[in-house]
Amino acid sequence: MADHDAQACRRVDVGISRVFELFGKRWTGPIVSVLMQHPVHFADLRRAIPGISERMLSDRLSELGAAGLVVREVDEGPPLRVSYRLTEAGAAMEPALKELGQWADTYLIDSGGC
Repeated sequence: MADHDAQACRRVDVGISRVFELFGKRWTGPIVSVLMQHPVHFADLRRAIPGISERMLSDRLSELGAAGLVVREVDEGPPLRVSYRLTEAGAAMEPALKELGQWADTYLIDSGGC
């Protein structure tokens, strides 16, 4: 049996693990992608992401808020409406997400989805 030292058994980068812990969840990427364009009301955000339930959208927005990437704002109205926008930290993800999109266009096989 070969001897292994610390270098041979390197761990995955902690930062990468944290990013994929959040962005590896279904719907998180599309939500952030829509919010990259401009602040969006909850109902409009739900319509922009076919197949997402209100509950799942609410849960993902809460997670993104807890991570400091999204801010929830209440428009006093009437009518009372809730909108969401990216924080400075959330908006700073744009270059990385665009690069990932370009990589996907180049290297991932189109599965026929939207």
